[in-house]
Amino acid sequence: MTHVLAVAVGFALGVYFLPILTAPAGPDRAVLEREAQDALFVAELTRDLRGSDFLHWGEGRISVSTDRIVHDGKLAPGPDYKLYLVKQFVEHEDEFLPLKAEAQLIGDVKTFNGVVLSVPEGVDVTQYTTVVIWCEAFSEFITAGQYR
Repeated sequence: MTHVLAVAVGFALGVYFLPILTAPAGPDRAVLEREAQDALFVAELTRDLRGSDFLHWGEGRISVSTDRIVHDGKLAPGPDYKLYLVKQFVEHEDEFLPLKAEAQLIGDVKTFNGVVLSVPEGVDVTQYTTVVIWCEAFSEFITAGQYR
């Protein structure tokens, strides 16, 4: 029984720490500031959302322009994060899951201390109101910010 427990704990720690160990370095502050200069909208990410907890959170500033989305802040490390745009504010997975089919996937979030993602061609950010960071592997809400 102790061996099974040890393997389970080791697996859980591996799932948690592997993204931290393999994550590329995030962009430096000068790059984040430059990329966010022409933002049309700005939103704040906070840890006090209903769906956030000590393992799933984000903080900082999200800047949204027609061709890129910039996060200047920190995210709890984890695997398989995605950034989505949705048309209404959500703060928990039970609010996001019904909207996920209509959500616009922007891209993979691979760093936890700053992100710059290109908005896919044909996506109009003014048709959405909220940025959501979601853990695809575990269907976990990480954070969200309403920019409009």
